[in-house]
Amino acid sequence: MSRIVPSLTAVLAALTLLPVSAHSAQAAQAGGATPRQPLDFADLSIEELANIDITSVSRRPERLQEAPASVFVITADDIRRSGVRSLPEALRLAPNLQVARSSNANYFISARGMNGTSNSPANKLLVMIDGRSVYTPLFSGVFWDEPDVMLEDVERIEVISGPGGTLWGVNAVNGVINITTRHADDTRGDLAVLRADEDGAQLAFRHGGGTEAGGAGDWRRSWRRSWRRSWRVYGKLFGIGHGELASGAPLDDDWTQGQIGVRADWTRGAERWSVNANAWRGRQGQPAPGVITAPGARIGLGDIDTHGANLGGRWERALEEGASIAVQASWDTRYRKVPPTFTDTIDIADIQFQHALRARGAHTIVWGGEYRYSRDHVDNSRFVAILPARATQAWASLFAQDEIALRPDLRLAAGARIERNPYTGAEFLPNLRLSWHATPLHSFWSALSRTVRAPSRLDVDSYVPGVPPYLLSSDDQARAEVARVFELGYRGQAGHGLSWSVTAFRNLYDHLRTQELSSDDRSNSRSIVFGNAMEGRSHGIEAWGSMQVSAAWRLSAGFTALHERFSLKPGSRDPVSTSSAGLDPAHTAQLRSSWNIDAARELELALRHVGATLPMVGAYTALDARFGWRLAPGMELSVIGTNLNGGHAEYGSASVRTEVPRTVGVKLVWQR
Repeated sequence: MSRIVPSLTAVLAALTLLPVSAHSAQAAQAGGATPRQPLDFADLSIEELANIDITSVSRRPERLQEAPASVFVITADDIRRSGVRSLPEALRLAPNLQVARSSNANYFISARGMNGTSNSPANKLLVMIDGRSVYTPLFSGVFWDEPDVMLEDVERIEVISGPGGTLWGVNAVNGVINITTRHADDTRGDLAVLRADEDGAQLAFRHGGGTEAGGAGDWRRSWRRSWRRSWRVYGKLFGIGHGELASGAPLDDDWTQGQIGVRADWTRGAERWSVNANAWRGRQGQPAPGVITAPGARIGLGDIDTHGANLGGRWERALEEGASIAVQASWDTRYRKVPPTFTDTIDIADIQFQHALRARGAHTIVWGGEYRYSRDHVDNSRFVAILPARATQAWASLFAQDEIALRPDLRLAAGARIERNPYTGAEFLPNLRLSWHATPLHSFWSALSRTVRAPSRLDVDSYVPGVPPYLLSSDDQARAEVARVFELGYRGQAGHGLSWSVTAFRNLYDHLRTQELSSDDRSNSRSIVFGNAMEGRSHGIEAWGSMQVSAAWRLSAGFTALHERFSLKPGSRDPVSTSSAGLDPAHTAQLRSSWNIDAARELELALRHVGATLPMVGAYTALDARFGWRLAPGMELSVIGTNLNGGHAEYGSASVRTEVPRTVGVKLVWQR
């Protein structure tokens, strides 16, 4: 029976792993809109970067220095200087994330471990783009070939390692990634990007415009002119050639994808509207597991076809004495065909409401709710089936959090969320956070949280093979995976040129997914069902900091250490889960150097080290570099090198994983 389990794992891997606030600037005073002042991260000192406003920790703007959570901010300037070409590559800049690439289009991304196991893909990280969740109800994780943005339009990425269930809901177990794109007012004019790398190419454009508030006329014209309006349209197209195995044999994982989109923003006084729309289509090769190819030949299972569209809108209004109200709605449609296993078509509608009350004495309260509805249709195959093939599901939740000023330097945040999901009913997600601002430059915080990962269709509705008799069947009694987390953190600054953050954590997991052997005494047969008979413990530390060595030179460093241990509960008959859980690096480290050679030239160097993750994936070190040269006002040329010290493997079986190669590329950006 032990030989059967890996084959089931391969089928499940093919099924699952192959390919609220969009802007938090302060409102203008009532009585007329004023031009926005865009934040230029490139001009900020380390002290100013440590005090930028973030929204992901408490759902309202607060200084990064005062946020009681382990949060790292990737700025627009970080993305530009690094020379990355995709969203997953940009996430490597966060030292509190593990980013592993298995093929051109497939990434495994997590915080604090749990980056996928033999029977549970990476599914404990919540990812949002402008407040819109991009996880799929099929396995409550993210297909990383689907969420895409034009990197030049990203304002910042807030990365929280640790639970965020109280404010963001189930599945925010080990972290939250909140990607915020720029207000349309900040992207007026034209921009074009041309990039050529050894393994691919990219083309992108953007055009933005708008009108100013003001003007006279009848009341209709006067009302229209009282709004400050701005908009942008964009498009991007990229292609990546096939990769190679460690042996040098070609791998059928070439990938092409295109995307177009539009954003519009209206501002008048304390009121703001925003609308986002995007559409995309992609095609990628699919390597055949275990196939030995002849020299120069590539054998695959057939191309994966993906396409989709989304539409989102947000309205918010600043009220008196710091209060605010916001409503956000979105609609997503996605299509994924993965021959020969399955085709999935899903539509998701979501609406969120949030109300931040004005401070009453020592109390500052934010509360809200969310309703999410999905309609899913799976075309099954003889290899695997999701039954029923058609399903409609709904999630509903209410949350509230009160931040209490116990003293001028001591604050307590107490919150809870009740969320109802289709499989386990109502889940309770409480959270306590205590922060002490010892001085304006030094703060300490601690947190206690309970969060869950709700079951998905993969957990409850999957069958292997796709026709009876089933070797693996679903578990209609599936329980939510639970995490109880304790955190202790410190964030500090030394003058204007040095800042750092250190966090220690301990996670207690329960009801983790297992593959249980079952027997039928009448037919003398054995099969597998999903269960929840594993528990685990992990603890670790994550730290990062920045130092301004001189006016032209900045150093940034990060380090994580993680220890995980998993065990089966009494009565479990799972032969593999404990040996395949916790396949995460015990340590990671990174060092970045940013040097402004002069007003026109800059040099970026980044060194990353990742410990061994799987028995067949050893530790590796990668050196990246970028040289940028401003040829003229509005025109920049970059030469970018990745993995300059040689290629390496990052994730997956040696028979299907891409060796992440050494590449050199050239990028030209023009804007006016």
